Amino acid sequence: MKKLIFLAGILLALLSGFDAQSQTVEVKYDETGCLYTSYKGLVMAGYQGWFSAQGDASDRGWHHYQKRGKFEPGFASIDFWPDVKDYPTTYPTAFNYANGETASVYSPYDETSVDLHFKWMKEYGIDGVFMQRFLSEIKSEKGKRHFNKVLANALKAAKKHKRAISIMYDLSGSTSADMDLLANDWSELQQLFALFNNKENPTYLRHNGKPLLAIWGVGFNDNRRYTVADIQGLMEKVKGPTKKTAVLLGVPYYWRTMTKDTEPSELLHPLIKSADIIMPWAVGRYNPNTYATVSGNTLAGDIDWCKTNQVDYVPLVFPGFSWGNLKNSPNVYNQIPRLKGDFLWQQVAGAHQAGAQSLYVAMFDEVDEGTAIFKTKRENELPLNGDGKFVGIEPGLDSDYYLWLTGQATSWFHGKKGYSPQKPVRKK
Repeated sequence: MKKLIFLAGILLALLSGFDAQSQTVEVKYDETGCLYTSYKGLVMAGYQGWFSAQGDASDRGWHHYQKRGKFEPGFASIDFWPDVKDYPTTYPTAFNYANGETASVYSPYDETSVDLHFKWMKEYGIDGVFMQRFLSEIKSEKGKRHFNKVLANALKAAKKHKRAISIMYDLSGSTSADMDLLANDWSELQQLFALFNNKENPTYLRHNGKPLLAIWGVGFNDNRRYTVADIQGLMEKVKGPTKKTAVLLGVPYYWRTMTKDTEPSELLHPLIKSADIIMPWAVGRYNPNTYATVSGNTLAGDIDWCKTNQVDYVPLVFPGFSWGNLKNSPNVYNQIPRLKGDFLWQQVAGAHQAGAQSLYVAMFDEVDEGTAIFKTKRENELPLNGDGKFVGIEPGLDSDYYLWLTGQATSWFHGKKGYSPQKPVRKK
């Protein structure tokens, strides 16, 4: 009888899938000592890591928190406020809560902050992150030092918490001349951090038997100062003569039809066919009301094209969007509402039903544009912001709700039963 009860308990746990926190899938080292040998089956998030705080060791002031050199009421580029109650090190700001208490933030320059983020990934069952590396930022000595330090923090935390990690270069603001900068930086990182040494970095993500590098910003028609041809040359450099690197390309949402956000270049599709994975940028391309129509006309066709051309496909999902402070416009506060997670789950279910095998979540820590899934303050807990405001997690939800919900998505993509287009209910 005890054995039957025990087995019934296991079955119930497998079918429910709705525990307060996701259980991580068991991962095993391969014969070379690598823990993550493919993106397939994983749910990964983007990790900006670009914030700094006045008083940390980066010497960058309030970088990416501030606006026009100030971080005080009326001058902020972030819409969501990080919930920092769990951080060992925080930094007081000029913002106050309604009760007069000083509002503080964190800095990813601190090893303890990044370690906490990876601890959350493990606790909530999220597979790992792509560390964003902005070419426009690493041009400067301070910028490069910052991103190297954050990457060092992340590699250490990924190893400790057994989370997958990969590097993603963001080409925003770059020019044709910067392609050599990327290729040289990529080569330098491999040596500096022993990226592909499975003893040093056993969780660096592999795909198709090779370490995976992501390059975001390929084929957009927003007047970028580099071309698809430039990316072709870059691909040859980063792959090398022995084709030792697998490449993920971050492309526009309408890459297949080459309409709307996409440059109609005859070189784009051949370039995509030479990649290992593509990830179309979906942020802002639809909202809760238009998702079904937009994805219905796009997602299945994208996946079929990629299957035919032997390119893996990873759809992007995001919880919502807000950039009122960044754009200094009240009209774009909560521009794409989260609807208490309904919107995020709508996309997760759509991707799963379309046959996608993996997800890219935008983003783990992006409070500037309000896509962050990590712990942020709720609506009734926000600092005051002069004539502006901040946007918070919806009433009735905990600050970790979107971590939890993303963990549920991960469980579904790991093959656990009990999930459906109906958003899971969190047990208290």
